[in-house]
Amino acid sequence: MSYYVSVPFVPTPVEVVREMLRLASLKPGELLLDLGCGDGRVLVIAAKEFGARAIGIEIRNDLANKAAYNVTKEGVKNDVLIINGNFFELKLPPADVIFMYLLTSVNERLRPKLEREIKPGARIISHDFEISGWVPKRKVEFRDGGRSHTLYLYVRE
Repeated sequence: MSYYVSVPFVPTPVEVVREMLRLASLKPGELLLDLGCGDGRVLVIAAKEFGARAIGIEIRNDLANKAAYNVTKEGVKNDVLIINGNFFELKLPPADVIFMYLLTSVNERLRPKLEREIKPGARIISHDFEISGWVPKRKVEFRDGGRSHTLYLYVRE
């Protein structure tokens, strides 16, 4: 079954990205997967500041190209891979941390795929939208620039 997901591109503020990666305890050498990587900012921060390897999947050509440009510009292209494609149609790599800023409805459709394909112990960090049917290990309210962000941390059993 194929899904085309239409999620508006709303970039996660840089300080929120950092807080999410800290909350997920991203460590050097771990693999981060960003589902809907947009302009690649999460991938760049994961590689540059956390020493992680990173893969971003982005369905929009323009954003995948922008992410690839930003990864190259920031000097982390050896640690980051951008895949221009639909994450519903791709086999997910064995990531240690999965970063998501999707919609609750998309998270709900994605949940069975995550349950089938991600490895035990993987940490899933979701910005503002929970994964219905799963209980977060932590739920954190984070304020940045006058806006409140809800961060959900899940751990695959």
